[in-house]
Amino acid sequence: MLVRLVRTHLRPYAGPLVLLVALQLTGTLASLYLPSLNGRIIDEGVALGDTGFIVRAGAWMLGVSLVQILATIAATRIAALTAASLGRDVRAAVFHRVGGFSAREVSAFGAPTLISRSTNDVTQVQQVVYMGLAIVVTAPIMMVGGVVMALREDAGLSWLVAVAVPLLGVAVGSVISRMVPHFRKMQEAVDTVNRILREQITGIRVVRAFVREEVERERFAQANTVYTGTATAVGRLMALAFPIVMVIFNASTVAVLWFGAMRVDDGRMEIGALTAFMAYLIQILMSVMMATFMSMMVPRAAVSATRIVEVLDTVSTVHPPERPEALPPGPLTVELRAATFAYPGADAPVLREVSFTARPGTTTAVVGSTGAGKTTLVGLVPRLHDATGGAVLVGGVDVRDAAPESLWSRMGLVPQRPYLFTGTVASNLRHGRSDATDDELWEALRIAQADDFVRAMPGGLEAPVAQGGTNVSGGQRQRLAIARALVRRPAVYLFDDAFSALDVATDARLRAALVPVVRDATVLVVAQRVSTIQGADVIVVLEDGAVVGTGSHDELLATCETYREIVDSQRTTEEAA
Repeated sequence: MLVRLVRTHLRPYAGPLVLLVALQLTGTLASLYLPSLNGRIIDEGVALGDTGFIVRAGAWMLGVSLVQILATIAATRIAALTAASLGRDVRAAVFHRVGGFSAREVSAFGAPTLISRSTNDVTQVQQVVYMGLAIVVTAPIMMVGGVVMALREDAGLSWLVAVAVPLLGVAVGSVISRMVPHFRKMQEAVDTVNRILREQITGIRVVRAFVREEVERERFAQANTVYTGTATAVGRLMALAFPIVMVIFNASTVAVLWFGAMRVDDGRMEIGALTAFMAYLIQILMSVMMATFMSMMVPRAAVSATRIVEVLDTVSTVHPPERPEALPPGPLTVELRAATFAYPGADAPVLREVSFTARPGTTTAVVGSTGAGKTTLVGLVPRLHDATGGAVLVGGVDVRDAAPESLWSRMGLVPQRPYLFTGTVASNLRHGRSDATDDELWEALRIAQADDFVRAMPGGLEAPVAQGGTNVSGGQRQRLAIARALVRRPAVYLFDDAFSALDVATDARLRAALVPVVRDATVLVVAQRVSTIQGADVIVVLEDGAVVGTGSHDELLATCETYREIVDSQRTTEEAA
């Protein structure tokens, strides 16, 4: 998966990569030439007392060193820029893929792991790509070139290379092989820590209200302990690798000096050649060490790449049609024809053959007990998820055949849990329509009964809004979400229990203010309070995902037992009297 992911996202950077290879080749060849040149200075200059040769060779050595430095700096810069660009592209790909997910895919993965995959996992891949670009070309050239140059200096010591290099590779490789399962556990532990931390931050009020601080602290401590233990195990293995490398490194150096000194004493080798051979052996071992330490990062990056590819390979169940149809202009009718919806693996469908029609200029309400499928039903209209049976038509067009942008642009959705984004009141309202004027924003706020508290906020329309709207109350957040939908002035309004946090008086004023605004639109309302929907033109009663009654408030009181039970359960003592 790592190779596939990297190959796919490095393809646009073929030009910089060719230049990178050329620079690394230049720098490596220059590095390989320096020990040989240094050996000649010792043998032909220092040993013979030829100062002129020392000066000439020294100047040439400085020039080669300058080329090596410049090539290395340029190659490292290109590697860093290319790796950063790959990280940016992969994050963007994950972001766009997740943005196209339906509620089903988001629920299947979960928000914490999606965040980890788009941040921590991408960072792991980016780091290994940078190290690979900086090392993967240099190390083989250095190793092969070092062997060739060492044999040129003295073939009699070549057996040291044949022993030291495989020994170093096998020793470090055995350590790395034990790291792979730990890296997999580490990424899973990161997901768990993120999930628990996200739950605790989001539900901090609930935690404090039920005095669960100690329990939550213990739960986080357990997850943190698992992560720490896994990281410690990896750290121990890494700590073991460094002494192994240094022992082999230093033992090889001692062996070269020991056996090389014998050859120098016998006259079979010059001192300069011994110095050059030792330098080449160090370069060879350094290249092997760089490659092995690079491979230490590969297992964790491979796990991260697999997790990223899982997201990128997941196809949303709500996919755009091959030949999209545009919705007709003007008012739109919403029709459900035997619509059925079931979650994967569920024993029974959430919705069963639901049929009704919501026409322009009318308000259609959906009511039912908790778990009856009301929110799921509303989600079928803007195609947050697709019906598994039957059809949902908007303006006579099946939503599965409609162009997504055309469908969404005609909808004004106020979800059951309204969400506000970090920014200002104005920036949140302009999610409904980006070119809305301040006067239009104030008009939407007036209709939503939100203008009073917005005027009281410091800055008015420019008052800051925290992530999720946590700096305003639940009722204020709900009214701002309603105003956001009103700014769009859509053809279809979808209110998913959008009035639940409002008091009865505010609810009544808001509904009265909505009447002239939605006169030509199709309004679909989900509500728990009967007082909110009793004036609707058509009320659809759901029970266990099926329609058990359709009609006006008075008609349903006379004909639908389920509706009567809902009304009776909400009737106050005074109303009963």
